[in-house]
Amino acid sequence: MTDPLIQDPPETEEAQAATKAAVFNAAERLFALHGFQNVSVRDITAEAGVNLASVNYHFGSKDALLFEIFKRRTAELNRERARLLHEAAARHGGRPPVREILEAYFSPPLRWSAPDNERRISIQFIIRARSEGTEEMREVLRNDVSHLARFADALLAARPDLPKEDVYWRLHFVLGMVHNNRFAEFDRLHHLSGGVTREGDVQALLRRMLDFAEAGFLA
Repeated sequence: MTDPLIQDPPETEEAQAATKAAVFNAAERLFALHGFQNVSVRDITAEAGVNLASVNYHFGSKDALLFEIFKRRTAELNRERARLLHEAAARHGGRPPVREILEAYFSPPLRWSAPDNERRISIQFIIRARSEGTEEMREVLRNDVSHLARFADALLAARPDLPKEDVYWRLHFVLGMVHNNRFAEFDRLHHLSGGVTREGDVQALLRRMLDFAEAGFLA
């Protein structure tokens, strides 16, 4: 007979970190593939192979877990964008041309979305967040523009001849290009074009986006 006073030893710090990572990765994958409302805490812990209480223990709640994934992935994406913009500025004495500014913004999510990139699932999650996210996520999407400010400043410096209002509007239209590159939209384009379009060629897609966006800023 088991002595009720004898309990399993607590997890080591390493084991706790592994459990937390397993929950995080399982949740990101399930949410990205099936939608936020269609995934339960039980689904997540079963996928991760951990105790049912792990989500609440490590993250507090399902919504808090969602927000943690959202914060981490968008921060990673925006750090990569900022690094590319910094490198472009260094190449051009602090005033990169429009095309290189736009490339710094476009290229990270496009690379992540490549069919053979392990970060593809993260982009799918971020896409879901824009349409299905919690109120906390929507609040960030509406009001946190700190990552965009550096791109707006660079574009203003690259086109000092344009009214500021025009630069901001053109940046807004460019952001629409990025946000419209959802996987379902690619499927629709594929049907519309009779199969001549392929989003899997990331470099070709990036070139087409840059050609179009740059023309808008140089008009």
